[in-house]
Amino acid sequence: MRKYLPYLLLLFIIAAILRIDFYFTIVYLFFAVYVLSQVWTRQSAKQLRAERQFAERAFSGHSVRATLTVRNEGWLPVPWLTVHESLPVELSNPPFLRRVAALGPYDEREFSYTLHCRRRGYYRIGPLRMEAGDMLGITKPVQVETEPEHLIVYPRVVSLQKLGLPTRSPLVALPAATPLFEDPSRVMGVRDYRQGDSPRRIHWTATASIGELVVKQYEPSIARETLICLDLNGEDYELRRRYTAVELAIVVAASLANHIIVKDGLPAGLATEAWDPLADKQTRLFRPPRSERAHLMSLLEILARIEVGEATSFPDLLRRESVGLPWGATLAVIAGRESKSLFDSLVTLRRAGFAVALILVQPVYPSAEARRRAEILDIRVHRIWREQELEAGV
Repeated sequence: MRKYLPYLLLLFIIAAILRIDFYFTIVYLFFAVYVLSQVWTRQSAKQLRAERQFAERAFSGHSVRATLTVRNEGWLPVPWLTVHESLPVELSNPPFLRRVAALGPYDEREFSYTLHCRRRGYYRIGPLRMEAGDMLGITKPVQVETEPEHLIVYPRVVSLQKLGLPTRSPLVALPAATPLFEDPSRVMGVRDYRQGDSPRRIHWTATASIGELVVKQYEPSIARETLICLDLNGEDYELRRRYTAVELAIVVAASLANHIIVKDGLPAGLATEAWDPLADKQTRLFRPPRSERAHLMSLLEILARIEVGEATSFPDLLRRESVGLPWGATLAVIAGRESKSLFDSLVTLRRAGFAVALILVQPVYPSAEARRRAEILDIRVHRIWREQELEAGV
């Protein structure tokens, strides 16, 4: 209105001086049109509604089809409407959707776009901004903005056999030479009766067959839980290869969790400390081992959104998070490099009764000294590098 105000004022002065009714009519007409356009635009903008529909979760490499529905819920038509949807640059090129439409009374329009999930992450879809205006462009367009939503892209899950990692002990279960507990439902053999043995352990069928008193021997009952410990301290990864190494480490963690829970049907958990965009801060994330599919999806959701965080002590994290684990549980440790402090923590965990497997995500093999140290300490060390090697089974 401000750009028209000088002209209306000039017409009003001319009309007042010359006392010409026609000029007054023009002034009144323009003023009425302005008021009508202002009320129309604001009222029609209040009647606009938008709804976004898409799958809120997807795996890396998949595509997500999104549908945006803009609806006019009033009886006033919208002469023109500009729709601008902000999209993540990692998922869409260009990183926005822009459309122009006109809506009649109780009319709606649908706009579709595709999000290409090239990499894992926690992405914001939106906000959606709509601008509605009058036909003549007299009034300033009214903006309507809707809240953004989020899309979670899970990391890639690769077959564990292709990772070149063992599927049994010590990565899943820890064999014990001296069992602390026994499972009475799993008989592994018999032995001679010794004084002090409970009569309930006597194997009467074998005793009758052999002619000597023998008792049952049970298999050790050891925790078959696995805690995946992921190092996301940026200083533990080489700077120029940090992005590749961290992404691969997350793929390894996701693949381990999937294999242990889905293929082996055993409990798996996750422990890490990283930047969590959901909390918008550095967060210590711990999920105790469980075997449900829903638990697996919660682990993948964490692995989808976390990023490299501030400098932390990964060995301290290992010792802290292992406190609540049962004796005999397995720790699958995924790190970017080996170090003396890391090996010291792994030795402490081994002595505490845990099975330990170290997975190093780095382009070179561990040093001869590190391999010798791991062999002496009876710690299995695996090196992984490049996703192409995972897919090819190298």
